[in-house]
Amino acid sequence: MSFDSVPTTGGRESIRDVLFDTERRLTAAGVPSPSADAGQIVAFALGIPRNRLILQDSVDSEQRVQIERLMTQRLSRVPLQHLLGSTGFRRIDLAVGSGVFIPRPETELVAEAAIRELQSQPIGSRIAVDLCSGSGAIAISLGMEVDNSRVHAVELSVEALVWTRRNVAAYDDDLASNGSRVEIIHDDAAIVADKDHPLSRLLGQVSVVVSNPPYIPDSMIPREVEVRDHEPKIALYGGEDGLDIVRGVLKTAAILLSPGGLLVVEHADVQGTEAGLRGVPGVAKAMTADYEVAEITGLALGTAVWTDVSDRIDLNGLPRFTIARRAK
Repeated sequence: MSFDSVPTTGGRESIRDVLFDTERRLTAAGVPSPSADAGQIVAFALGIPRNRLILQDSVDSEQRVQIERLMTQRLSRVPLQHLLGSTGFRRIDLAVGSGVFIPRPETELVAEAAIRELQSQPIGSRIAVDLCSGSGAIAISLGMEVDNSRVHAVELSVEALVWTRRNVAAYDDDLASNGSRVEIIHDDAAIVADKDHPLSRLLGQVSVVVSNPPYIPDSMIPREVEVRDHEPKIALYGGEDGLDIVRGVLKTAAILLSPGGLLVVEHADVQGTEAGLRGVPGVAKAMTADYEVAEITGLALGTAVWTDVSDRIDLNGLPRFTIARRAK
């Protein structure tokens, strides 16, 4: 039997040996970040924070069994966050699992741009909309980090809404103490502001619209096994060119935002400025007011809807999200 196939439930008892064993097996299986995953799996099984592992001397038999159960699933590429039941995002912890997209570190920068804009607004005008809210990561962060804010979290997926509601409920008291509120809305991001839909009451009143929409082209297969096999398809795919949902977000944002209001939209690293009309900045720049948008916003028919369109990079230096202001 090869070393990498030796189960953790073997004779190893010290923390060091167990960590070494789990990391080796995760590495052999091609799991990304095997060292970090090993530490989190072992810490979770022991019921302690990861930074306290160094204070532990040994692992008992019951804990080894729990580690092995977690390892069996992780080696089959079940996302680590699903095994732990939660993930961190900025200043909050979110419950996640099957049916909801796991928020990524890159999206924290998207939230940051929206938070800064909302903070700059006077109290009473701190109204934000998070389209395609998923776990509620951005919406809750806005409410937690911007006092006296009103955030509307829009999500279409029934499965994802279970997690949105669970996470918002977990922070209800903290949000209230901050003078903020997050309202959850079950609707399609492309029509949620249309007549007789929930956000039609806010036309022209919103300061910030932010979205991490599905943006993978339908024909593409994600490279990461965890994404391909475990993330909900509704949160990944955005039509033939990946931008169908983005176009709906642009239209909804156009009629929700007040003149000069800010739009923040995440996209793939190949959908930035250099992609032209195949990228989010290009699509935003090319958008002009049709009859519906012109009637609602007061913009002249055929004029540009978005100004100050620019693209922002993530911590890896890759194009990650577009910001734009609704024309006045």
